[in-house]
Amino acid sequence: MEYIVLALAIFAVIALIMLKGLYDDRKRKADFVKWLQENYGVLRERDAYKPEEMEKISRYFREHEEDGFHIDDITWNDLNMDGVFQQMNHTYSAAGEEYLYYLLRTPVQNKEEIEGAEQKIRYFAENSNKRVKYQTLFAQIGKTGKYSIYDYLHYLDLLGERSSGKHYLGNLAIAASLLCMFVSVQIGILALVAVMSHNIVTYFKTKNEIDPYLTSFGYILRLLKNVEELEKIPVPVFEKELAELKECRKKMGKFRTGAYILMSSSRMSASGNPLEVLLDYVRMVFHIDLIKFNHMLAEVRKNSSDIDRMLTLIGAMEAVIAIGCYRASKEVWCLPQFQEGKKLKIESGYHPLIENPVKNSIMTERGVLLTGSNASGKSTFLKTMAINVLLAQTIHTCLADSYSGGLYRIMSSMALKDDLAGGDSYYIVEIKSLKRILNHSADNGRPVLCFVDEVLRGTNTVERIAASTQILKSLAGRNVLCFAATHDIELTHLLEEYYNNYHFEEEIKEDDVVFNYRLKKGRATTRNAIRLLGVMGYDERIIEEAEKQAEHFLRTGSWTEGMRKGM
Repeated sequence: MEYIVLALAIFAVIALIMLKGLYDDRKRKADFVKWLQENYGVLRERDAYKPEEMEKISRYFREHEEDGFHIDDITWNDLNMDGVFQQMNHTYSAAGEEYLYYLLRTPVQNKEEIEGAEQKIRYFAENSNKRVKYQTLFAQIGKTGKYSIYDYLHYLDLLGERSSGKHYLGNLAIAASLLCMFVSVQIGILALVAVMSHNIVTYFKTKNEIDPYLTSFGYILRLLKNVEELEKIPVPVFEKELAELKECRKKMGKFRTGAYILMSSSRMSASGNPLEVLLDYVRMVFHIDLIKFNHMLAEVRKNSSDIDRMLTLIGAMEAVIAIGCYRASKEVWCLPQFQEGKKLKIESGYHPLIENPVKNSIMTERGVLLTGSNASGKSTFLKTMAINVLLAQTIHTCLADSYSGGLYRIMSSMALKDDLAGGDSYYIVEIKSLKRILNHSADNGRPVLCFVDEVLRGTNTVERIAASTQILKSLAGRNVLCFAATHDIELTHLLEEYYNNYHFEEEIKEDDVVFNYRLKKGRATTRNAIRLLGVMGYDERIIEEAEKQAEHFLRTGSWTEGMRKGM
């Protein structure tokens, strides 16, 4: 009687633990749904992105990098688009975040394509119940851990061709040893023990080989399961996508059938569940999970294009929701208006990563040359313009009061560094960067919109001005719209036939320098660089002599005489 009571008590404890687990899981899901409903446009807290994580997120883009135009690494890094992406990443699945990254690196060159996405973005912004249901399913698909699903899929290739023949032979050997008992029990038992021992030893060797590859299978199974759930929540704007997902899912039917044998979370986990323990012994002896692995691997390889298509469709659907969330996070944004030609007009545009940004406006049909002192706002303005144009052509959203412009191929040459690994000096890196822009400008296609910060800063003044003049002339061609920042006032005179002049300026008030970051027409006229020495406490004699020397150069074009008088 005592044993029965003890057994009942054990089963009661197990039942309570299971019920508690189910309750916690349901509560967690309910809390997540509530959070989504109440925090539209708010990013969930998370740790800072690590470089290796951004590398993982870029894998879909690298896998689908096409021959058409895309944002190259130089431009992406110049604009700190990793930071913009992270601010925008309201996704919960690996497919969603990798596709959103891909979207930001492939500005469309077709007006209808980008405007066609607006209906989908608006649908989820206006239908919160459907949005939350979809986001919940995307979260259940989840992330892939340390590596991208594409990394895992490529790792499967390392397994080479696999056959289940040896596993079937092992099972036949067990059957043969059982039959042998009808002839000789002793020999049959010895044969059975030997075969089972061999099967168990080879089981663990093969199991250790395949276990690292099960992450990709698990992700595909979650993808298929939640695609099936998505089909039950019809969304008119995604009717074609849902139909295509259904067809892809059906092709993976054999992959899902019997997957529990291999993918059970309690497989070889010493969970203590009697049924699972028994099933583990069956696995060890008969290799049923190893056989299933080979079947599933064959299905993945056969249907790799369908898996990729499902990842693309799911990623695109979740990216649409993320765009709506990003808009909701911003107080001011607008829809871009597209037109043919180079003309660009932005009213009160601002930088997404700056708190309390100063907004600026511009309208131009030809190149823009920016002048002004260091820290006056030139580089930030260039990045603000470039990011807004990029967002217009990728997520159909601009951070401005209004935006109209053409469809451009966007490039930059701004935050360059010496290439120590390649042995290139800063100047060599710089001219290579500019040459890639010139090469694109010579191609047929959409206008090149380029942003250049301090042209040829890596060489001496005379050659810099001469070479910069000719390069910027080339970037003022028929198919190019160039925004360039420079400290060389000479360029504003040499290039005024080709470029509109704008500037930023600062004021020195008492012992402080004040920047208003307001874009103004015309070339910079203030000469505060020497005056700033006084603000920083330099000796008055140094400041006076520098002023005299600068005045002499501006009057005569010669430094030498000014140097002698200053001695």
